[in-house]
Amino acid sequence: MKKCEKGTPGYLEYKKKVEIIRTVVYFLLVAAVYLLGYSQTHTNKNLLTVVAVVGCLPACKALVGVITRLPYPSIDPKRAEEVRALSPHMTSVFDLVVTSRDKIMPIDALVISGNKVFGHLTGKKADPQYTEKHIRSILLENHFKDVSVKMYPDYKKFLSRIEGLENIAAVEKENTAEYEAKIRHLIQLISL
Repeated sequence: MKKCEKGTPGYLEYKKKVEIIRTVVYFLLVAAVYLLGYSQTHTNKNLLTVVAVVGCLPACKALVGVITRLPYPSIDPKRAEEVRALSPHMTSVFDLVVTSRDKIMPIDALVISGNKVFGHLTGKKADPQYTEKHIRSILLENHFKDVSVKMYPDYKKFLSRIEGLENIAAVEKENTAEYEAKIRHLIQLISL
């Protein structure tokens, strides 16, 4: 299993596999410690039972990680390559699951061009307006003023927007990569 960095295509699938393996290992360790204590004392009232119960905490935390990521698939690799091919002068981020107090917002692809952030949402529960508002407020709280955020549930509209902004970025040739990297990092921080 090849390691996949956050923000790259396939990250959600990679994290699911890692969390599942971690969860299984943790619960197997808990069971082994409990069975070892029980086999030696023939009762539940021993110190290893306490260790096994305390060991359930990290195992359950890993299980929660599996459950939270389970409903969200990674972006199709063909789509990711298509987005990358159309946006060589811009910063792109993939497989984000942005969270707020009220909602969970899966974003398949996000492209950053200077002070413009736009993304593609999938799923029936995707709420573009709420996602835009949430990301904009996070950016404002972190002193990124005048950043426009737009989410597209329609993939073709998203691609046409990428083409338009790529043409502008190619003509202007401004070096905004550092600024875009800061925005990317902030958005990745609020994502699973």
